[in-house]
Amino acid sequence: MLDEIRSLLVLQDRDRRLLTLRKELAKLPQDEARAKAKLSGDEASKKKAHDEFLAIELKVKKIEMEAETRRTTIKRLRIQQFETKKNEEYNALGHEVTRYEKEVDELETRELEAMEEVDIFREKLNEAEAQLAASKKVVEEDLVTIKERHASMEKQVLEVSVEREKLVTDVPEDNLPIYEKLMKSKDGMAIATLKDGKCTGCHMKVIASTGIAVQTGKEVTQCENCGRILALDE
Repeated sequence: MLDEIRSLLVLQDRDRRLLTLRKELAKLPQDEARAKAKLSGDEASKKKAHDEFLAIELKVKKIEMEAETRRTTIKRLRIQQFETKKNEEYNALGHEVTRYEKEVDELETRELEAMEEVDIFREKLNEAEAQLAASKKVVEEDLVTIKERHASMEKQVLEVSVEREKLVTDVPEDNLPIYEKLMKSKDGMAIATLKDGKCTGCHMKVIASTGIAVQTGKEVTQCENCGRILALDE
């Protein structure tokens, strides 16, 4: 195999490594977004549970206020009963007291039922908060891992880039432009091996003269189908 081809193969290995690292780095923001998105469902559940809990608490307070208003009215009516001297007015006030007392009894029953609901919704809220806390812990761990991966890959990119700069000096200047152009147009595979008379890049059979040129290894040869530089399959 030509030394030029060996140099290009080594360079291609590093360039493909850089391509892979940069693709993985480009995906990290998406991984981070997906990790954070895991919380959205639990946050929504927690908010719903919180809103329902506040609503039932408000319901209890409203019932308490209605009951207290009627108790105040009962006290006022009884004072009026005590002060009146007319039997007709006394009896009418008594009927009002009875009606309000019945309403108070009904409100107290509703209050007890609502208070039982408060306990139920408080438990739901506690469960939702616990689930959210657990999810946050997992997401925080995921974000730490993503941050560590980012730092590690950035370091690898730097190391491989430095190594690549040294390898470029071993590649003949007239071959480098062709190689770099092919790396861009052939998805990071500028050099392919010749196996059973076929280019492993495009999987097409090359003509006999191309195969002979690769076998003799006297010059850099390109596949006439895809243009990739061909190397012997060793």
